[in-house]
Amino acid sequence: MVVEIKQYIKDNMLIIDGGMGTMLQGRGLQAGQNPEAFGYEHPEILVDIHKEYFEAGANVATTCTFGCNELKLPEGYEVEQIVDSAVKAAKKAASLVDNGNEKYVALDIGPIGEMLEPMGTLSFDRAYEIFKRQVVQGQKSGADLIIVETMMDLYEIKAALLAAKENTDLPVFTTMTFDENGRSFTGCLPESMVATLQGLGADAVGVNCSLGPEQLKPMVEKIIRRASVPVVVQPNAGLPDIEDGKTVYKMTAEQFLEGVSEFVKMGATIVGGCCGTNPEFIKALADNVKNIKAEPLEKNLECVVCSPSKFVEINGPTIMGERLNPTGRKPLQDALISGDLDYVVSLGLDQVEEGAEILNMNVGLPELDEKAMMPKVIKTLQEIINTPIQLDSSNVEALEQGLRYYNGRTIVNSINGKEESLNSILPIVQKYGAAVVGLTLDENGIPKTAEGRFEIAKKIVERAESYGVRRQDIFIDCLSLTVSAQQEEAMETIKAMRMVKENLGCKTILGVSNISFGVPNRSALNSTFLNLALGAGLDLAIINTSESVMMESMYAYRVISNIDKGCEKYIEKYMNVSKSKNNQAKAVEINEETSLDVLIERGLKDETKNMTYKLLEQYDGNYILDNMLIPALDKVGVKYDNGEIFLPQMIQAAETIKVSLNIIKDKLSVNTNDSSSTKGKIIVATVKGDIHDIGKNIVKIMLENYGYEVIDLGKDVPIEAVVETAKEQNIKLIGLSALMTTTVQNMKDTIKAIRDAGIDAKVIVGGAVLTEEYAKQIDADYYAKDAKRSVEIAKITF
Repeated sequence: MVVEIKQYIKDNMLIIDGGMGTMLQGRGLQAGQNPEAFGYEHPEILVDIHKEYFEAGANVATTCTFGCNELKLPEGYEVEQIVDSAVKAAKKAASLVDNGNEKYVALDIGPIGEMLEPMGTLSFDRAYEIFKRQVVQGQKSGADLIIVETMMDLYEIKAALLAAKENTDLPVFTTMTFDENGRSFTGCLPESMVATLQGLGADAVGVNCSLGPEQLKPMVEKIIRRASVPVVVQPNAGLPDIEDGKTVYKMTAEQFLEGVSEFVKMGATIVGGCCGTNPEFIKALADNVKNIKAEPLEKNLECVVCSPSKFVEINGPTIMGERLNPTGRKPLQDALISGDLDYVVSLGLDQVEEGAEILNMNVGLPELDEKAMMPKVIKTLQEIINTPIQLDSSNVEALEQGLRYYNGRTIVNSINGKEESLNSILPIVQKYGAAVVGLTLDENGIPKTAEGRFEIAKKIVERAESYGVRRQDIFIDCLSLTVSAQQEEAMETIKAMRMVKENLGCKTILGVSNISFGVPNRSALNSTFLNLALGAGLDLAIINTSESVMMESMYAYRVISNIDKGCEKYIEKYMNVSKSKNNQAKAVEINEETSLDVLIERGLKDETKNMTYKLLEQYDGNYILDNMLIPALDKVGVKYDNGEIFLPQMIQAAETIKVSLNIIKDKLSVNTNDSSSTKGKIIVATVKGDIHDIGKNIVKIMLENYGYEVIDLGKDVPIEAVVETAKEQNIKLIGLSALMTTTVQNMKDTIKAIRDAGIDAKVIVGGAVLTEEYAKQIDADYYAKDAKRSVEIAKITF
């Protein structure tokens, strides 16, 4: 009887097979041909490939279903028939090999091929339904587990993981792909991936594809240190070369084993291969890695909250901004009721700039449907701000919506000692893997004494742990009450915090400003109370970050308590404090050009629209375009190159510029009676056989914002369509994209057809599988590693 895979990996190394595409190409798969359709038409080939991998010693066969979703499959093929055939082929192969190894069949799921909102147009719910269709059929067909792999977007892999967990009872392994800069294509960090996915219930997390063993080392080390579940590593066979239009991997099986062995020593327990690997590579692993003595890295399992591109480890006093809470804040109330989310974003950005490391967010108002508003505000904030957010609500339905659509790992604020609260909120905290705040109150209200609050805290911790919430992820709020009404209880709060820290060993949180409601000179009381709380062990301080005395207390305490080593953060924050104070009035006077620049970088569309109309009263449209909009976009591009912002923020800035650009275009067309003014026409297309258009779409946005007319031919574009459009439109620049190794030959053929047709156009090529060297080999004029480079090429072409 086969041992259930989760039980097996507790005591054994697990070997996953190698590259499927590599093997299919050696058995007749042509460039641009759909691998899943090919496998369906030739199941005997799949059986033979899986059989080879099992014979080599693999424990897991990944089905030929990587791109098997309704948006990728060719017309006439259904997801269910492909999945069923692929799973059965792998199962048959397992039955043909009797070598004493445990054998499992994994339903293989890759990216959908379209970007999710806000970077693309695909909604989270639509992605979920696409993945649901795959996983449901996978279980029906008899798969033993699900592997979600090669993901670049944390939001997309979250949708896939939820679809698997909510619709099957199969174990789920999850892996993302990272660049050498240590981030995924969309800016996700390994630490954010681990915190989010293991919180959501992934049975293993890790990395695959993208790079060879040597280049993956830094990412794997970070993953292993943070993971409390088994770690998967499936590298490529080194970095590829391009020879005669084909992707070639030159690493040997021995070299591959040497690299993967390092991961096993670190503590990885699930290994295999990706692009360029074959049964020889897997045999090298199977014959050797089970005998390697592991010397696991020291684990760091502290509480982490995160967005995809930023994580905060809470292991000392951490600053949480309080102002995204409408209680007592009329402007925010009005903004939420009217739907002015630009104001909400601006309020969040202000707090981040002031030093907030996490933002507390509450959207509860009697006039609002909080369940609908919660995800709407979360999505809007996360389009622009990468700072982690704490979800603050007592509405269970609103919290669940927030947890479902939050991209990353968050904190739920809050539960309390009431049975209703514990029973309704703790299950969703467990399901979505969040940290949680426990308020020391129950059916009898807030105890007046520290001892009474401690007893409630103890109850909350015990119940949370019974739901699987780790103690380091529980934050106890001993509750600060205003001294104007309950003065005698202020020090009871401080005393209760000490008791919680010393006797329960969990973290504490406090809404500091509550202490001073109804009293003049609030900042004096707030700062004094904050200092007392810090001395009692406060971990999360919910404060007004615009109060300099509060921020100074936080930074100073970190120095005095030896948290800020070498006073590094303190000096960085305050080295120019006297100079900034002297120039404070001057700094507030932002001129119109600077204002527009800031609005664009922040992605504030409504404010950008209003500012553009205002500027048009003083300046010519062309002046605004050349001297304000283009420099603003250039600045965003530089920040993206430097890693100061990431893909979502760059796209939002580009979309914000569109708002201003469209207003200016309308103005210019009215004045000139010509709406066709453009710097030049450019074709962009994803080549025949390739259905990935992520990079192409980003290039389109950027080029349009720089004033070029972009003719987007879409994806899977026939060669003749590119040629005919170029002729008809007298095109001078053509951009071709390919993300699949199987379609790079079609890029070469497209360029040849352009040249043979005598079209006088320059050709840019780009995509994950391309290099500068290959661009030259296929007779391309330019290679663009990113959208910014495409703009630079357009500038020198026209």
